Amino acid sequence: MSRVALLVNFVPPYRLPLFEALQARVGQLRVFASTPMEPNRSWSVNWGSLDVRPQRTFTLQKRWRDASGYADLGYVHLPYDTFAQLKRFAPDAIITSELGLRTAFAVLYKQLHPQVRLVVWVTVSEHTERGRGALRAAVRPLLLRHADAVLVNGASGARYLSSLGVPDDRLVRVPYTADVEAFRCAGGRGDCQSLVRLLYVGSLIERKGLLPFLEVLRRWAQDNPHRRIQFTMVGDGPLKPALQQFVVPSQLMLNVMNSVPYSELPRLYASADVFVLPTLADEWGVVVNEAMAAGLPVLGSRHSQAVEELVTEAETGWLFSPNDRQSVYEALRRALGTPPATIRRMGEAASRRGRQLTPEFAANCIARALCPDCVQSA
Repeated sequence: MSRVALLVNFVPPYRLPLFEALQARVGQLRVFASTPMEPNRSWSVNWGSLDVRPQRTFTLQKRWRDASGYADLGYVHLPYDTFAQLKRFAPDAIITSELGLRTAFAVLYKQLHPQVRLVVWVTVSEHTERGRGALRAAVRPLLLRHADAVLVNGASGARYLSSLGVPDDRLVRVPYTADVEAFRCAGGRGDCQSLVRLLYVGSLIERKGLLPFLEVLRRWAQDNPHRRIQFTMVGDGPLKPALQQFVVPSQLMLNVMNSVPYSELPRLYASADVFVLPTLADEWGVVVNEAMAAGLPVLGSRHSQAVEELVTEAETGWLFSPNDRQSVYEALRRALGTPPATIRRMGEAASRRGRQLTPEFAANCIARALCPDCVQSA
């Protein structure tokens, strides 16, 4: 494909290496971004070598409550100049993210230019799409039927899209990736038998399940007063005051830190023993990629698609169901009862698994969706 249009909300730092790898595989990649950065993100705007064109966009703030009880806040971007931008660029192929207005404009463009290949990039899981409303369920199949290929991040997302009528032969798996070499941390972890250092990185919001997890962790600490645990949570969000004021036994040390620049994250991972992701719903969770590449086993929620796809019980981490407190407690018992030497071996196995998912791997998956005949004949 000589001219490829990529329609996205914005360019997060973990996507930049992937987009640049994709740029090297096509003649010309032009990225159309609805916004330079969303206001609830702590990342700096960095477009690297990409050709990025900001769009004219209406942005709406939306709050909704999941069926399991947690509230979430997000942004809906309506880039109203998408069709005009596509007309000026005249692409051979369009990759459009999500299933909203930008994809509707991309479908309209394809109707007028049938030779253009349309690839829809849908990052979802069954957990994130529960209770999203009848209108979405009605509109999404109408948009998807026009796609020549549909990119999906994992098995749970594939099951959801199959339920909307997308045939298996049009689904292409593209897992989230990170710059694995940047997060590769060699050594640096101690052999302390009495202290286990847990780490969480991400938004401090209700959906991430931190408060319910802390309640179970507190109970475990009360039941095991001889064990010392340090739990560092790095991020920003409305739950920060509640996390800072959370009362725990003296041998459980909580450390709530502000967000740090993306370039400083490898240092944080290198200072921990186990990564924790207690999310109630995540369509992926790229922090799992980063943590595993850094050599950390993951104590993770099955409601993260990254945990479901990447973490193997007792080999690269420990899994639990976040809505089942006994499941969380038992996972803590297994993780915190693991000897330090075994944790290090699990971290090495996690690193090997994490390093498989490179930006180049994902870019090749997207290239296959853009031009399957080209890839097969290469």
